[in-house]
Amino acid sequence: MPEHGEGAAETPVTVRFVHPFQATKRYVCPGCQQEIPPRTGHVVVVPAGDVAARRHWHRSCWEQRHRRRPGR
Repeated sequence: MPEHGEGAAETPVTVRFVHPFQATKRYVCPGCQQEIPPRTGHVVVVPAGDVAARRHWHRSCWEQRHRRRPGR
């Protein structure tokens, strides 16, 4: 079941966990700019109403995103 996240100055998003067996492609995490290799569990973050803007994040990067400085 998707989890919904919303911050004070953020667009509402849907956060969905991707299990390792579901992860078949490589992605670059926008939080750390590192690769998410196939068969690695991670999260997909989809802004409300904008499926094309979805991004794949390492779970820990998503959970720690508010601790990062802008541009990092």
